Amino acid sequence: MRSRVRENLPAALGASLGLLIVGWLSLTNWAWTDYDTETRPAFDALLHGHLLGFLQLAPAYGGSLIMRAPFVLATKLWHGGELSTFRAAAAPCLVASAVLGVWLVARMRGLGQSRQARAIALFLCVANPVVLPTLESGHPEELLGATLCLGAVLLAMGRRPLWSGVLLGLAIANKEWALLAVGPVLIALPERRLQAMLSAAAVATAVLAPLALAGGLVSQVHVAATQANVIFNPWQVWWFFGTHAHVIRDSSGHVIPGHLWANRVSPSWVGSLSHPLIILAAVPLSWLCAWLRRKGSCRPGGEPLLLLALLLLMRCVFDPWDVVYYSLPFLLALLVWEALACRRPPALALAGSFLAWFLFEWVTPAHGFTPDGQSLLFLACALPALATLAIALYAPGSSERLRVAFARRRVMPAPG
Repeated sequence: MRSRVRENLPAALGASLGLLIVGWLSLTNWAWTDYDTETRPAFDALLHGHLLGFLQLAPAYGGSLIMRAPFVLATKLWHGGELSTFRAAAAPCLVASAVLGVWLVARMRGLGQSRQARAIALFLCVANPVVLPTLESGHPEELLGATLCLGAVLLAMGRRPLWSGVLLGLAIANKEWALLAVGPVLIALPERRLQAMLSAAAVATAVLAPLALAGGLVSQVHVAATQANVIFNPWQVWWFFGTHAHVIRDSSGHVIPGHLWANRVSPSWVGSLSHPLIILAAVPLSWLCAWLRRKGSCRPGGEPLLLLALLLLMRCVFDPWDVVYYSLPFLLALLVWEALACRRPPALALAGSFLAWFLFEWVTPAHGFTPDGQSLLFLACALPALATLAIALYAPGSSERLRVAFARRRVMPAPG
């Protein structure tokens, strides 16, 4: 035990320092964020003792609020204000990412990875460039959901179906996009898959039941899953199907100042198609992995993690609501797969993290990019990445065969 503590102490101290820096930079103001409009009213009701009001005011991801409620209630011990509540709600999400980072470093050490590779992995877990805008926008639950999904898949790969199902259930209760992790968990489990699914269903039901009983949960989830006309961002594949609109208006119909550049309005069919399509597409993609495995085909190392990364990137590409924090779960899944399955530093996750930060934070109208230009640049990066992950997952030997074929062609003498 003492040797384990000594081995993991540097990583734990580094993770703690990273969390302090990230929290200090990002958890400074909650005003005019999604936290202010979606989450704060529910937490205010909870702190004033109105439990029913808390459940009724919770947004569609109210399960995440229930899971983080004990940390928010703890602020009453020191009479914390609204800023303390904002920080306390994000604290368990940050701690979860630190735990993942320390575990990943320990696993990489056991695999003989270099200190440089371990340092990069720890940095991307706790101080990823995308974490800052994620927290600033008021959505730390994306970080929590990503770590829970990865924990579920890793526990399944370690043949612990019960605990894998518990984490999967918590992830689904946190936010419904975690249903994408069901396929990777089933792929990872060699046996007792039913036990994992039953435990996941039981945990998710236990967390979400109070919200359902209080009313409003089903309708909120339905609206979130089938309507895209309220939010239609350039960073997704449906953008150019939208019709042009030259102004952006708020919910009252008033023009928002500073947003007079050309924009697009979502087609009516996108809202009813996009979100269900993301979840349904995960079924054949996961089944194809299982079929290839039964067939005895060559499979990549860390196949369930690679499948999870592919599905989470697919969510970014096909979700008309796509914003910066949607990419964070994908980047963490890519990091864990690369750190455990590849004998090199996680260069893809590092490059992808800074590229995502650049695309969402700097490729903006303020820097001379129109929404159409933003969409084109996003698709130019995301679609090749999606195709590359699909090839690595479903045809892992094809790139090596192409390399060998080109090498042979280069050394062959010219005819005649």
